[in-house]
Amino acid sequence: MVEHTVKAFDNEISQLRGLVAEMGGLAEVAIHEAIDALVRRDEEMAQKIVANDARLDALEAEVDRLAVRIIALRAPMADDLRDVIAALKISGVLERIGDYSKNIAKAVRKVEGRGKIEPLTLLPAMAEIAQGMVRDVLNAYGARDAVLAVEVIRRDDKVDNFYDSIFRNLVGHMMENPATISSAAHLLFVARNLERIGDHATNIAEMVYYAATGQYCSERDSGGGSSSETST
Repeated sequence: MVEHTVKAFDNEISQLRGLVAEMGGLAEVAIHEAIDALVRRDEEMAQKIVANDARLDALEAEVDRLAVRIIALRAPMADDLRDVIAALKISGVLERIGDYSKNIAKAVRKVEGRGKIEPLTLLPAMAEIAQGMVRDVLNAYGARDAVLAVEVIRRDDKVDNFYDSIFRNLVGHMMENPATISSAAHLLFVARNLERIGDHATNIAEMVYYAATGQYCSERDSGGGSSSETST
C-alpha cells in the first residue's frame, strides 16, 4: 500500500511538471508568433494567437486543481512541497506571459506605416531575448538547475536595455513625425509587454532557484552583493 501511494504521488508530481512544461511551450511559441505577426502584419495569425490564449488559461486551472489535490491528499513536505508550490506559482506567471503575447497580437492591426518606423526593427531582437529567457527558465525548471536559473535572471538586463533604447527611439520618432504618433505609441506598448515578459521570466527563475536549493536567490547570486536567505 505504501509503495502504491508513493508511486501515485510521483505520478501526480510528474503530471504537474508536465502541465507546466506544456504551458511554457505554448507561452514561448506565442511570443514568437506575436512578433512575427506584427512584423509581417499578419492579422490572421494575430487572431489565432488571441484565440489560443484560452488553452493557457485552461492549463493554469488544471495546474491549480492538481496542486490543491496533491497538497490536500498527499501532505507533501520539504522538496516535494517546494516543487508543488513552485508549479502553482509558475503556472500563474506563464498565464500572464500568454496575456502579454495576446496584447502584442492585438496591436498588429493598430500599427500602420510600419515601414516608416525604424524602431520596429529592434522589437524582434528584443523578443528573441525574452523568448529565450522563457525557454531556458523552463529548461531550468525541468532540470532543477539553479545555475541556469541565475543565468536567466542576469539576462533580464539585456531586455531592459532594449526597452530603454526603443523608448528613446520611439519618443524621438514621434516628435519628428507627429503623423505616426498613434502607431508609435502602440509599438511602445509592444516593447513594454516584452519588457514585462522578461520580468516574469526572471520571477520564474527565482522560483526555480528556490525549489532547487531551498534558498531565495540573493542579489549576490544574481550578480549583486547581498547574501542568500535560507528558507525551510
